[in-house]
Amino acid sequence: MSAGPTGRSSGPGAHPRPSSGTDDQAELLRRSAGGDEAAFAQLYDATCTKLFGLVVRLTRSPELAAEVVQEVYLMAWQQADRFDPQRGTVLAWLCTMAHRRAVDRIRQSQRERVRDEQYELRQAGAPADATWGEVEQSLETEEVRTGLGALSEIQREAVCLVYYRGYTHRQVAEHLAVPLGTAKARIRDGLNNLRSALGVQR
Repeated sequence: MSAGPTGRSSGPGAHPRPSSGTDDQAELLRRSAGGDEAAFAQLYDATCTKLFGLVVRLTRSPELAAEVVQEVYLMAWQQADRFDPQRGTVLAWLCTMAHRRAVDRIRQSQRERVRDEQYELRQAGAPADATWGEVEQSLETEEVRTGLGALSEIQREAVCLVYYRGYTHRQVAEHLAVPLGTAKARIRDGLNNLRSALGVQR
């Protein structure tokens, strides 16, 4: 994980110094607002363990928690001059930002998972891709197989896994050990090239 303004890692391997008092932390943040990187490094050391513990409990992922904490300290560095000591402590301010950012990342991950699941359900419910349907309606199976020979090896393998072995796009990705987006692109490009090779009209 890359370092933030402090030049330190925000993961569980960090070894912070003992926490400073709340007045000291406010002073460190005030100095940070003026561009004092050394003060910000001290503030980081004094608060990062508590912040990481909060975020990892929310996300249940040390890797994601480390990313969120890194983002929070970057925000704190950029927004240090906005801190109002009359509204609470520096730690509370940091924890509020961390909580909000963690919730945002959790929701983002959930939306991505739901979107992928819905996509897979649609794929499982459809007997074939629309492009493949057009090909099958126009040509004999032997012609299709001949057309497959015009594809690149990676496109042909992806297309055959879907339309001859019934794999979902996610299963193709797992079988080929590639990201889901890469598998989808290979299938899409393969179908488009197959259409062109066989002269199927749009």
